[in-house]
Amino acid sequence: MNESAAIDFAHTEHQVMIRQMIRDFAAREIRPYMMEWDETQTFPRDLFRKMGELGLMGMLVPQEYGGAGFGYLEYVTALEAISQVDGSIGLSMAAHNSLCTNHILTFGNEKQRQKYLPGLASGQLIGAWGLTEPNTGSDAANMNTVAVRDGDHYVLNGTKNFITHGITGDVAVATGRFCLF
Repeated sequence: MNESAAIDFAHTEHQVMIRQMIRDFAAREIRPYMMEWDETQTFPRDLFRKMGELGLMGMLVPQEYGGAGFGYLEYVTALEAISQVDGSIGLSMAAHNSLCTNHILTFGNEKQRQKYLPGLASGQLIGAWGLTEPNTGSDAANMNTVAVRDGDHYVLNGTKNFITHGITGDVAVATGRFCLF
């Protein structure tokens, strides 16, 4: 391998600061309560609002929509720091940011971005993700849910199960196939 093409995996000073801030936050706001949340099967909404105040719930969302405007290296650094304390909180943060929020950012129209991203980025809203179906599992290519155009809108028809944040979510991205008839 050409030495000039080597990749530098060292954390930047900014990433080190983010990691330490999140470690301190997790030690104070997660570690003392994580077993209680697990044993009582409680989803700690207040924690996610606090995480939103730190920018953790809209890490990839541009500042114009109320997000932190970070890149993936900062995002991964934050996920790693949270997950080292509580993997389930890290997974919920990742699902919220990647599966719901980022799909609205990437594929939503401007009206949808303005409507949903500020609340998702602040942690006031929790994002959910609906892919899995009873007969096809998480095989997106064979899903049965369809979206049919009805004037200016689409009607989504199908069945989903095992929806990530299905009980606690306020905004859901549900996947479906488009029917062009």
